[in-house]
Amino acid sequence: MDKKTKILATLGPASDSVEVIEGLIKAGANMFRLNFSHGTHEYHSQTLSNIKIAMKNVGTIVGVLQDISGPKVRIGDLKEPFYLRRGDEITFLKDEILGYKESESQYVVSLNYPSILDKVKIGEYIYLYDGSIRAQVIQTQDELKARIENEGILSSKKGVNFPNTAIDIEVITEKDKNDIAWGVENKVDFFAISFVQNKKDMLTARQLLNGYKGKLIAKIEKFDAVENIDEIIESSDGLMVARGDLGIEVPYYEVPTIQKMLINKANAASIPVITATQMLLSMTKSERATRAEISDVANAVLDGTDVVMLSEESAIGDDPINVVDTMSNIITQTEYIYDFQKQEKLECSDDFDVIQSSVTKLADSLGAAGILALTSSGKSAIKMSRFRPRVPILAFAHKKKTLSALTTAWGVTPIETIKEAQASKMIQKMLKALEHRDLLDLKGPYITTIGYPVGVPGSTNTIKILNEDEINYYLNLKEQKKKFNL
Repeated sequence: MDKKTKILATLGPASDSVEVIEGLIKAGANMFRLNFSHGTHEYHSQTLSNIKIAMKNVGTIVGVLQDISGPKVRIGDLKEPFYLRRGDEITFLKDEILGYKESESQYVVSLNYPSILDKVKIGEYIYLYDGSIRAQVIQTQDELKARIENEGILSSKKGVNFPNTAIDIEVITEKDKNDIAWGVENKVDFFAISFVQNKKDMLTARQLLNGYKGKLIAKIEKFDAVENIDEIIESSDGLMVARGDLGIEVPYYEVPTIQKMLINKANAASIPVITATQMLLSMTKSERATRAEISDVANAVLDGTDVVMLSEESAIGDDPINVVDTMSNIITQTEYIYDFQKQEKLECSDDFDVIQSSVTKLADSLGAAGILALTSSGKSAIKMSRFRPRVPILAFAHKKKTLSALTTAWGVTPIETIKEAQASKMIQKMLKALEHRDLLDLKGPYITTIGYPVGVPGSTNTIKILNEDEINYYLNLKEQKKKFNL
């Protein structure tokens, strides 16, 4: 509970065992990412089972994010790798072919999404091999040709980006539909939707959940997603700043400012935001992070991100637990200088906002040991998180699913489910749960929030201060009732 910014760790061959997952949780991981660009359903089912075992063994609630692979545009197969030089020309055919070298400076390839070729205009750029090779379009009639502007080696199935072209393809493939169905069946907490372009893509994904209450995270990695960000936020439960493809889709020097803009918009909208890609990449092989990587993580924390993500570092790295421990230490140290006055700058959009803002200000003013937030839908805890209190938000809910969905929320620690409907019993159970986990400060004070009627989302309307005497009273509630014949 020392750090407030959460860590999302990708699981893979280096980290999918129960033993390592337990170590990752103890080191500070709050969520785990299942990358559906790799692996079978059987593999991910086993990993998910291992997460559940590890979570039970450690006694901590963690979230599970299923990253849907999406329509990655790729070059087709090549007879052999191409060594492309400045001035070479590459022709893109709509027919599926085996790519070949036509002459000393002429190459011919195909795409897995040939319809995109009709949308490209002369002067626009095509990036090959995930951004490492740049080509400018010089011909679009009959067939599309582009001139190479730097050197690089191109091999089969490498990624292709069109940073100037609205490619307008279906974001959710048939594979993705099957993967989402798996996620619904296995009750994952979050679905990250790749290559989102607009609101429609998120609404389509929502329909595929068939009423399941999983949270949808929009991965912002295309230039048109940045342009349509406000409508995407309206239809999403969270954002991911996916800086890998984003750094190809927009000028590289715009990525830091776009990151800050996305985090600010997510904070203002009270939805969690994840900052991802190459945060501690050198630690895939190295024991220590570079100074630049450490600063990158720290700056994301200071920007106000809810979550920082690890990819290769934890999935295939030499020492995943060390990576998570390193990231946790960076977060903890950085939060000493975090702008907790952020709450003063945010506007309240409704009465519900006013209540949550008041709770956080009261907790900070009193130097409270924590906020005990009993939430039905999780909305009140996320709203409190938005106002960035200095004290921990200790969340309790009527359903375990609500608690696991709070693993993305900055400063929120999911504790336990509460079934009681009577206020005094609810408070007692919250305090007992903290006591059982050695988290209870008997001197307090604690700020409690409860909604009436109980169980109705968005009904938080009661704020109570628990000082030392009241904490003891609720912990010994049965004895108190006997004493007064209640």
